[in-house]
Amino acid sequence: MTAPEPTFTLGIEEEYLLVDRDTRDVVNDPPREIFEQCAKRAEHGAVDHELLRSQIETETRVCETVAEARQELAQLRKLAHDVSRQYNIAPIAASTHPFAEWHAQRSTNKQRYHSLFRDMQTIARRMLICGTHVHVGIEDDELRLELLNQFSQFLPLLLSLSTSSPFWQAENTGLKSFRLTVFDNFPRTGLPEQFKDYADYQQHMTILQDAEVIEDPTFIWWDMRISARYPTLECRIADMCTRLDDAISLAALTQSILHHLYRMKREHKTVPVYSRFLVDQNRWRAIRYGVDEGLLDLESEKIIPVNDWLSSIVENVYRDAEQLGCEKELEQALDITKHGTSAHKQIKTYEQACAAGKAPIEALHAVVDMLIEETVKDL
Repeated sequence: MTAPEPTFTLGIEEEYLLVDRDTRDVVNDPPREIFEQCAKRAEHGAVDHELLRSQIETETRVCETVAEARQELAQLRKLAHDVSRQYNIAPIAASTHPFAEWHAQRSTNKQRYHSLFRDMQTIARRMLICGTHVHVGIEDDELRLELLNQFSQFLPLLLSLSTSSPFWQAENTGLKSFRLTVFDNFPRTGLPEQFKDYADYQQHMTILQDAEVIEDPTFIWWDMRISARYPTLECRIADMCTRLDDAISLAALTQSILHHLYRMKREHKTVPVYSRFLVDQNRWRAIRYGVDEGLLDLESEKIIPVNDWLSSIVENVYRDAEQLGCEKELEQALDITKHGTSAHKQIKTYEQACAAGKAPIEALHAVVDMLIEETVKDL
């Protein structure tokens, strides 16, 4: 019996850092009223704490279209902005803060987070990072596993288009996504493992749970994973996009590629699955260069410009985007390679401030001011 077609619904989670509008530093213990008011006033979706108290997380509801997801994310960003402003605080959509000190942060009072801190020690305390998670509704277990295997080759591209973490502890790291170098210190991170079938995947999870290595599969933190809470594939590799339209473009790209892979299966066409070793080379290039120096085209075995690879993918999946009603948002992903990512704008803002005679810390303040503005721009 053939499994029914997936719904390809969307759910998006975003994490923001809360910063003091005067000092521009993160607020390591913001008023609990911010979270309470946001949770109470959220018309759609949800607002909650994250691992560190200086973070705030938003989640959309299950959305039928990309346009619906954009509307909900815009409302949630505005809500976090409006409520926190009452306390002279602002959310910034970036994966790292330009100069905040990780050792000054405080953990959120939740049992799961207490467990993480006991287990991971300093590694957990360094997690002053934020990301974007895109859930796509794929209800059949075997299909989710098959698409997980096939999608891995596209993960570095999504990272390259989302980079927003060039600074760490007041230093320009030379990387476009320093966030992943921090997160990769956690176990069970990085590119997802390749599995023969869903039973093989379940067996691996059972081994870890029976040995009490993990409580449940939510403690698997791959760049893309089979969600343990929802009937979805959860893409987790992307940095936080400062511009909302960039985040929505990446959601449309993710959804369209998954629909394309499903269509190839339905049409009995083979989709290559590349080794984790080769895909990992592109993951590193995305961390280091973002969209600037190209990625390894695994078919031609040559480095090609990110825009060329993206243009080819957009062309291949455009029919799928039309079916999903997100062709406009899909095409907007091409604009990212032209105007650059948040990482580019942060570095440019910093360098311009320094060239104007600002001290390094003042230049970093200018970066924070830009992030505050861009986070709620064009909502």
